[in-house]
Amino acid sequence: MYQSDELFEKRTAVLATMHGKEQVIAPILEKELGIRVVVPPDFDTDRFGTFTGEIERAGTQIEAARLKAQWALELTDQSLAIASEGSFQPHPSCPFIASNLEIVLLLDTRHGIEIAGTALSIETNHSHQIVRSLEEAQEFARQAGFPKHGLIVSAGQRNNQGLSCKGIVSKVALSKAVQDVLAQSPTAFIRTDMRAMYNPTRMKVIAKATHDLATKVRSCCPHCGWPGFDITRRQIGLPCALCLAPTEMVLAVVYECKKCSYRTEQKYPDGEEFADPGRCMFCNP
Repeated sequence: MYQSDELFEKRTAVLATMHGKEQVIAPILEKELGIRVVVPPDFDTDRFGTFTGEIERAGTQIEAARLKAQWALELTDQSLAIASEGSFQPHPSCPFIASNLEIVLLLDTRHGIEIAGTALSIETNHSHQIVRSLEEAQEFARQAGFPKHGLIVSAGQRNNQGLSCKGIVSKVALSKAVQDVLAQSPTAFIRTDMRAMYNPTRMKVIAKATHDLATKVRSCCPHCGWPGFDITRRQIGLPCALCLAPTEMVLAVVYECKKCSYRTEQKYPDGEEFADPGRCMFCNP
């Protein structure tokens, strides 16, 4: 039987970041897994994609995180890496609400382990607006949580469209950036800076994803003890409490070991044997 503590405790993990994510990731992994976390000097994660559009993200969200981790290992000649990747999109259950999905990936080339922690949150200030005056920009900034949250001002929606200023965290810098753009264009494009060090709200979601990663690492296969014993399939169909018709709620989940392929099914993973009638397409069409 394997033990996750034996695999990871007292090892050094390189964290592939240039945006200050070690502030939330390192303390959690050091406390919960006994891993020492270090950041490679001058590590450039922008090569794998930027939120501001100069460089398109390399592959899917999980693929981009994996590439960051692999690159960190190549640069440092280590065997354990952590990488994070975030995305902002309409919530999968309610497309009118913005959401933030964070992935924190652990890659261990010594033991051939890859485990990803995730967190999905509607707590995000991700937004943008076309403004025609400094007053409009200041109102946007107020609603975005400025100056605790940074802003970006540019002439167009992509940073290659004329003047652009990132990481704005002062009223003076905001006024100058907006006025510089409006001096050359009738409008300015203002948006929240979603890089982690300029967005404490996003940092909280990254922390949640890191806790999820630690939980999954400690979730070991009951057959062989390998870490990362996680859900690989969800079966919908939880019956309605009123009419007993199947709903879109989860009825059961399947856990599977990546090492020995052992599987087990758990019914009612949320602790409820029936769904609220409000989630039933027949009782609440």
